[in-house]
Order: sequence, then C-alpha cells, then structure tokens
Amino acid sequence: MSNRYAAAGKDGQLSGDGTQSDPGGELLDKDGRKVGLGKKVTLLRGISIIIGIIIGAGIFISPKGILKHSGSIGMSLVVWIGCGVLSLFGALSYAELGTCIKKSGGHYTYILEAFGPQMAFIRLWAELIAIRPAAMAVISLAFGQYILEPLFMPCAVPPMAVKLATAIGITSVMYLNSMSVTWTARIQIVLTFCKLLAMGVIIVPGMYQLFNGETKNFENAFDMNNVKLSGMPLAFYSGMYAYAGWFYLNFVTEEVDNPERTVPLAICISMAIVTCCYVLTNVAYYTVMSAEEILASEAVAVTFAEKLMGNFSVVVPLFVALSCFGSMNGSLFALSRMFYVASREGHLPEVFSMIHVHKHTPLAAVLILYPMTMLQVFVGDIYSLLNFMSFLRWLFIGVVVLGLIYLRYTKPDLPRPFKVPLFIPVVFCLTCFFMVFLSLYSDPVNTGIGFAISLTGIPAYYIFIYFNHRPKWLQRALDCFNRTLQILLVVVPAEQ
Repeated sequence: MSNRYAAAGKDGQLSGDGTQSDPGGELLDKDGRKVGLGKKVTLLRGISIIIGIIIGAGIFISPKGILKHSGSIGMSLVVWIGCGVLSLFGALSYAELGTCIKKSGGHYTYILEAFGPQMAFIRLWAELIAIRPAAMAVISLAFGQYILEPLFMPCAVPPMAVKLATAIGITSVMYLNSMSVTWTARIQIVLTFCKLLAMGVIIVPGMYQLFNGETKNFENAFDMNNVKLSGMPLAFYSGMYAYAGWFYLNFVTEEVDNPERTVPLAICISMAIVTCCYVLTNVAYYTVMSAEEILASEAVAVTFAEKLMGNFSVVVPLFVALSCFGSMNGSLFALSRMFYVASREGHLPEVFSMIHVHKHTPLAAVLILYPMTMLQVFVGDIYSLLNFMSFLRWLFIGVVVLGLIYLRYTKPDLPRPFKVPLFIPVVFCLTCFFMVFLSLYSDPVNTGIGFAISLTGIPAYYIFIYFNHRPKWLQRALDCFNRTLQILLVVVPAEQ
C-alpha cells in the first residue's frame, strides 16, 4: 500500500490505532469488523432522507412563486399536483437507474456509466466549486435566521449573529456526519417527523376551518382573468424547484439494504407523502388567507399561525429551523458519497475514498465542503452564484435521464429489477430540457456565466485526470496531500 497509511500490523495483530488485519490480509477495526461503509439505510431511513431533504424552508416561507405566476388559487393547486407527478416521473426514472447500476454517487455515477468520464467530471467540477457550497450556504443561512428569530422578535436579527449561528449549524452537521452513519440516519428520521409535525400544525387547523365552511377564498378559484399562459412555465419552474431532492437516495445506493426493493419503494412512498403535504398545506393557507395576503406576506406560515394561533406562532420559526437542519443533514450525508465515489474512480485525490478506522464514515469526503461553504457564508455572493447554477441542475438531471434512455438501447441486457415504461423518462427528460431553455430565455446572462463556469471543468479534466504524466511537482504535492490528510484523519482504504 504505497502512500497509504499502514494501519495494521502483522496478520491478526492489533496496531497502534486499534486496527488489525486478519490472516486473509483484510483490515479490521478493533471490534473485528471490516473497515468500510455498511448497509445501514433501511426503508424508513431511505424515506426520511428523501422527505427530509425535499421539504426545506420554502413551503413555510414563500410558497407564493407558483401562485404569482399561475394567476389563480385553483391553477396554483393544479401546478402543485402537476409538479408532484412530474417529479414522480423523474424519481421513478432514477429508481430504475438505482436498481440496475448499484453504485452510490447519483448523477455523477449515471453520467459516468452512460457518457463516460469527461462528462461525469464536468458535473463533479461544477458541483464541487460552486453548486454545493452555495446551496449548502443558502439553506444553512435560513437555519441561522429562523433559529434566532424567536429570541429577537419583534426586531430583526443582526446579520453577523445569523452568520455565527449558521457556522455553528454547519459545524454540528459536519461533526454528526463524521462521527456515525447510524446516528446521522436516526437524527434524520427525528427531523423528518418534526417537519411532518410542522406541516400537520398547519394542515389540521386549516382543514378544520375548511370543513367549518371557510370557503370564501375558493370562490372563483379558477378565475381565468389573471391567468397568463406566459406565466405557467415559470409557475412549473418554481414548483419543480420546491420538489427537488427526490434523487438523493441514489447517492447512497451501496449503503441501502436490499436496494432492488428499498429504492423504488422509498421513492414512491416519499413522493406520495410530499405531494399530499404540499397540496394540503397550500389548501390550508388559502382557507385562512386570501391570495393577496399570501403574496404580501414575508413568511406565509408565520402569518397563518398569527391569524389562527396567536402567541403560539412563535414556534413556527423553530419548526422552520429544524426543517432546514434536516435538509442540511440529509444532503451532506448523500453528497459526501458522491465525492467518495468520484475519488474511487480517480477523479478526486485518493484520500476522499478512505474510511475512518473506528467510525466507518467517509470522513474526508464529508469534510470536503466545509471550508468552501464557510467561505460562501461569510464572504460569498451566494444568490448570484445560485442564479448562475440553477439551470445546471436541470441540465444534468436531463442528461442523466437521457442516459437511461440511451442505456436501454446500448445495453439492453443490463439487469433491470425495476423498469419504468419508456414514456416516463421521455416526458421527464423533455421537461428538464424545457426548463433549461426557459432559463436561457429568461436570464441569458446569468445562465451563460453558469455554463462558462461549468466548462472550466474541461481543461481541469485534462490537466488533473487525463494526462498520465503529470508534472513531478504536482504528483509530489498530491502524494503529500493524500498522506498528510490520511494520517491526520486516521482513514484507510475501504475493504471491498
């Protein structure tokens, strides 16, 4: 094991860090278990990952993008349901990919299998240098804002206090994911139940009001006077963004127990729950608030709670903060596996595919986003970056689903335990490319900048990956980086 941390001593002997090797040469921890990622994601944990990531702060704070662009209450509910169905189509396509390509890594892995390493590296490059740090920073700042809001009411929270609370939140999520896969998954289940409880706090009183005859806001629900066909694509764009996150279970496929059954089942159950919750939450909002009040509100759930619950509304920001924390925890758990797989494929330094000898977590892959996310929180122009990158998400998801259709013809004999009708990936693929076109049409400058940032991955691929004969100074620097991090983090290559 050149350039690797010699953790084990002679066969069967315990080394200084508590690891040992068995007579067959496999590296074991102090309890005699192989050092690697176990299959710890059950059906319940899979559902909690998907729901926990999809439901963030948006449904509680500003579910008004759809109402604004659709033009009426009735059409907005149709869009919510339609986006749920389209997202289910995408999720079912990913379920097929997850059961026939049993590797972790999500988008990256499927693009690698269908279109080769260069396209996959460009995706990885865009994720690593811009998309993920910015996305993590945005949801973390929402956590920092809403966890402090009850303490400062009715005053505004100081921006530096928000950033410090955000930093604490990011650090705690990183620590949790570094220490234990099992506890990360357990806490994700608890946080997911908190989200569903928060939505229940809105849905139940709203339904009670509805059944008591509060239907005045639903009169002329499909009034077509304000409906503009030009606004409908933007309404669907907002809706698809609200449902984004259904693909994250595919990032951890190798850790899913019985993936042929668990992946499709978790995806279908999660999408049904999320769609029902989103639609019922919006019905509850419309029962208590008019369309004008919703569009004028800074935080719809808080306004709703103030109207119905009085002082109890102070708990809503806490629920929103917990919801954000769940999204942070679940997305970091999933994304670290993408970096882990990319390192295993040779697209990132070797240390990122190594496992902590005691905790059995991909420690380096978990921590890779930490410095860049912190930088974004304190000095970055995050929202501009997200504008650059929002279209890239749909471009690459469209490419992945196109890859599914491509693999149907190039690898017809690939085992497919779960197979969807061809029209499902075709419809979803067309939806993704339509959203990319919409981005180009509505904001060509930011979309062009985002595209240019992702294209910087092409020279990076040839410099760092493609050429076998790297400059000696670069190879020495990479070897030193791998060796130093491996020793500092106490990580070793996973036993297969």
